[in-house]
Parts: sequence; C-alpha cells; structure tokens
Amino acid sequence: MNNDDMNILQNHTGIYTDYYQLTMAQGYFLTGRAGTPSCFEYFFRENPFKGGYTIFAGMSDVLELIEEFRFGDDDLRYLRDQGFKNPFLEYLKAFKIRATIHSAREGEVVFPLEPLVRVEGSIIEAQLVETLLLNLLNFESLIATKASRIRLAAGNRRVIDFGLRRAQGLGGIHATKAAFIGGIDATSNVFTAFHYDFAVSGTQAHSWVQSFGDELTAFRKFAEIYPDKCVLVVDTYNTLKSGVPNAILVAKGLEQKGHRLLAIRLDSGDLAYLSKHARAMLDEANLHYVKIVVSNQLDEYVIRSLLVEQESPIDVFGVGTRLITGQATTALDGVYKLSMSDNIPRLKFSENYTKLTLPGIKKIVRFINGEGNFYADAIALEDESSIENIFHPFFPEQHSSLKHCTPEMVLQMVMENGKTILTHSAQESASYARERMNHLALEHKRFEYPHIYKVGITPNLMSLRAKLVDEFQRQFEK
Repeated sequence: MNNDDMNILQNHTGIYTDYYQLTMAQGYFLTGRAGTPSCFEYFFRENPFKGGYTIFAGMSDVLELIEEFRFGDDDLRYLRDQGFKNPFLEYLKAFKIRATIHSAREGEVVFPLEPLVRVEGSIIEAQLVETLLLNLLNFESLIATKASRIRLAAGNRRVIDFGLRRAQGLGGIHATKAAFIGGIDATSNVFTAFHYDFAVSGTQAHSWVQSFGDELTAFRKFAEIYPDKCVLVVDTYNTLKSGVPNAILVAKGLEQKGHRLLAIRLDSGDLAYLSKHARAMLDEANLHYVKIVVSNQLDEYVIRSLLVEQESPIDVFGVGTRLITGQATTALDGVYKLSMSDNIPRLKFSENYTKLTLPGIKKIVRFINGEGNFYADAIALEDESSIENIFHPFFPEQHSSLKHCTPEMVLQMVMENGKTILTHSAQESASYARERMNHLALEHKRFEYPHIYKVGITPNLMSLRAKLVDEFQRQFEK
C-alpha cells in the first residue's frame, strides 16, 4: 500500500509506538549508548487456533513503515510536552532507521520459536521499530493462518472475504490483505481490492429485496441491471417456498435473453438442508449451472462439516466475522527480544525454562526430506555451516538426525542500511503460501491434535545458551 493510502500514519510513523520505547530510547541516548550495535529477533511461542503451522504475513507493510520512519515537527512538539529533553528531541529530528533486516518471506509456512525476523542496527533503531513490527506481524500472520485453514476446509471451492463490517476499524485493510495471502479468492472490501488489485465480489443485501413491493420484482430489477453477474439472495422471506422459486423464474427469463443467472445466496437457516433442497430445485429446472453461495458465521469447522459430514452441494463460501477477527485466537503471541548487544550474546533469563530466549545472531535452516516435504527446521547460529543434528529446545533428550535431508535457508536479507532490497506483492506472497503449503505433510494440517513439526536447536546454540545460563546463575551464588 502506498504512503498516501495510510494517511493516519503517513506523517507520524515515529510515534506509532508504545511510550516505553521512547523512554528507553532517550535513556540510551543520555547514557551515551545510542549507537550500541544490537540485534533483536521476532518469534512466537504457539501456533494460533491450536494448529500445526502459521502463515507468516505482514512483512511488506513493516518494511514500508520502517523506510518512512521519522519524527515530524508535530511529533517533536508533542514529545516535548510529554517531558522529553531537548538534546534527545534534536537527535530525533534527524533520526532515520539504517538497520539491516533479515526475514522469512511473506507467505512462508513457519513454526513456534523460530527467529523469523532479525533486526540489526543501533540499539535505538532496533528498539523503536518493535511496536509497529509486532503490531503488523502478529495481526496479519494470525489472519493469514485463519484464511489458510478455511482454504483447507473449502478445498477447491471459492472463498470470499465478507468481513470488513466486522473488522477492528482500519485493521480491516490489513486483515483482507492477510486473508488473501492465506488463500481467499476475492473480497467484498473495495478499498483493499483497489489498492492491492484483488478480485472484488458482492451480491445484494436483504434490504434490496425488502425495498421493493415483492421479491420477484426485486430479483427481476437486479437481473435487468446485472444480467451477466447476477447473484440473488433468496432467504429474505421464505427460502424454499419463495426465494428459490422466484430465482428460477428470473433465471429462465435471463436464459431467454441470452444470459445466465450466476448463483443464489443462502445467508440464514440450516445451510446444509437448504442447499440440498435448493440444488434439487435448480437441477429439476435444468439450471445445473447456477451455483450456490452460502454465508453466515462460517469458519473452517462449519465449512468442513457442511462439505464432509453433510455433503452439502455448496460452491462458494462467504466468510466474514470469524475470518477477519481471527476467531477463536484473539492474538498471535509474537515477541521481540534482544539477542545480541555490543557484540555480546544476550539472553533473557526466566525461572520457567521454556521462557528462556535463545542468544546470539541466528538463522533458520529448513530440511527437506526425500519426498520433497518439510521435515524439520534448525535454529542455528549465523556462522554455522554444517548441521547434522538438532535437539528439542527444552527437552534435549529428544533429537533428530538431518543427514538424509536437503537444507534450505529460510531467512533472507530484506533491508540493508534502512533501504528495502527485497519485498513481494500480496499476489506473489499468496502464490508462495499455496506452493509452500503443498510441502507440509497432512498430519501438520489437521485441525484437531496436529502432529508437532520438528523445530530444534543445534548443539552449538544449545552450548551457548547453557554457558550464559551458567554464568548468570553463578552471579547469585557469590
């Protein structure tokens, strides 16, 4: 999305942050550590929706905002009113992000604990981008993953995003973009469709039908205006006794004029029961080509039930609230942690061993098995060249050999010295996500109790972490 499309942030990127980021930044500046070289990494601890994978999304938006990151005159006046000191504000006046960033590609299939984004720069630079990075990556990855699950349930049937009216304000813009990356085919969201060149789709509301004296007249008028893309909502009054019969009459009228009714839409009631009877009525009228669209509180579980358990003859799903809000996971638990400062590996200690962070500058190496599927991911130190074994991050007795697999790098440099050097369009990311999902084994895609994908750390990384933990504990033994 271009800068002029995001007017709220356009001139105020520097203050799109949490207050404590600025208090720390001033502290670094006033203690003479503003230029301390540092590395922060983004990762999450659990897949959303109790699933077996996550679709990484939002990085293109992060890069765009980081390139434009600055403090305008209004921002500086506001910060002065909040008590920030003049020397620090003068520093911010000319401030620009000059960091180098490595990242997984948008649309990549990713897993917990992996350092998906690595930000290397001065400690102030790396600190100040934390909030916007977390805000965008956590949200967009959540929605992209939800869309991917809905796509799995729908199979090759068409899925349309109907969610803008239920989205969290302007978050609906990025939500629709993320849903597209995750696998939807079209959206009713005209704003996002315009800016990202997505397919836009929509039918009619019940209010159209209600505004006329009778349903048949409403259908006929709509068909006159849109003879080649007519979809009729048939549940305003009585689906099987009124809506579908009237739609059949309109379809026959369109045929006489050389056109075809595209579809009918069911938006309430027992969708399985109604779709089966509607299909039978349409087929009896030789309208086999007329498709059935359903909407109303759909998600991956409802869609799976409709298609698999109830064998409903549905062609298109319009999914709204439960997609665009990421139900039933409220947020992806992504975090952003310091892993290197002043060329010294850093570790966040915790009495809960699973909350220990992984120190040092790291990379992700994915290993592909002989069938071309993802087998395991290794979290390794950046300078490691040969990886033969990985160990569970918290239970080292669990380990895997990688000798029979082919490695590939997951992280790529996407920004150098504050300039984006690699990014992809939403269409490219969506295509990439589909291709990558084809290499994820089915047991990781199932909705209930998915098989846990192997993510392990190398012996060298395990040793570095153990060394730092030992040094930390010895401080309290003296």
